[in-house]
Amino acid sequence: MPTRPVLTLAVAQRIAAAAQQQAESLHTPGVIAVVDDAGEVIVQIRMDHAFMRASGTLAPGKARSAVMFRRPTATLEAAIAGARPALLSAQGLVMMKGGEPIFIKDQLVGGIGVSVDTPDHDEQIAQAGLAAVK
Repeated sequence: MPTRPVLTLAVAQRIAAAAQQQAESLHTPGVIAVVDDAGEVIVQIRMDHAFMRASGTLAPGKARSAVMFRRPTATLEAAIAGARPALLSAQGLVMMKGGEPIFIKDQLVGGIGVSVDTPDHDEQIAQAGLAAVK
């Protein structure tokens, strides 16, 4: 039988912790979610004083969207603003910066989604989480 890498709880926690550390260093509390390759939440952190109530829904939605499209949600946001507004019809997905797919050995294993205060911080914090597995 073929084998493939999977995102374990320990690795998901390491990714989330690196993202949380970056959020703390930026003084931008919010929500960080890490999902598996099916888009199911493995770890979700809601930091004290999270900026928006919607972050609890947005962060896992961004992570799930990054998995389903196999690309950063910043790419999807740019497509909506430009040549591909039809992406807006993709129900249940979040086309906003802050979602990144997680690849291990070129295999999609999950995604991270961040919702703090600004799109650029969301993206920066998600990328900090990814750096924990590179």
